[in-house]
Amino acid sequence: MSLTKEQIAQRIARELKDGYYVNLGIGIPTLVANYIQSDIAVFLQSENGLLGMGPFPFEGEEDPDLINAGKQTITTLPGSAFFDSAMSFGMIRAGKVDLTVLGAMEVSDLGDIANWKIPGKMVKGMGGAMDLVASAKNIIVAMMHTNPKGQSKLLPRCTLPLTGVRCVKKIITDLAVLDITENGFELIERAPGISVEEIKNKTAGRLVVRNEVPEMDLT
Repeated sequence: MSLTKEQIAQRIARELKDGYYVNLGIGIPTLVANYIQSDIAVFLQSENGLLGMGPFPFEGEEDPDLINAGKQTITTLPGSAFFDSAMSFGMIRAGKVDLTVLGAMEVSDLGDIANWKIPGKMVKGMGGAMDLVASAKNIIVAMMHTNPKGQSKLLPRCTLPLTGVRCVKKIITDLAVLDITENGFELIERAPGISVEEIKNKTAGRLVVRNEVPEMDLT
């Protein structure tokens, strides 16, 4: 079976390393905060002006003054710091963020990402995504492998307006873990019970399969 959004976030959390400064985008990425290993120190940065973001609060413990960039209520960890958005974007543009996790509508096999606009639909703007894709040392995309119509979101070329060009390093979907290489998407892991053949059929861009592809370990 394909992964749930929570399981995608759980798998992404395993990419976080001790001492990392990490920015989590809107959507599936925000769930990663709930699955960070207890034996490492990871500092979550939010572009609306917070360093030291914790997991989501339990029901009834929400503080409406504590929100992330997606306007979701959050918690803070001991030692967290608040500051204005100018300082927050100064951190991002200065390359202080080790890893950014973003959602996407489309990703190309060159590492281009489209995640901010669907033509004909009103949007408020690109937000912080433009700065994040231009400045982060590493970018992982969290997304569903196909859209609601069953069409691949992993393409040879993005059809939607781009947020960034050749910036994505890794993609984790409900079906697979893939690295971006010069030869296209390289299949690294597959979701439990999902075959390589299914992933091939649902990937429109170039797909590289080397040897045996292990299943994800979500324990």
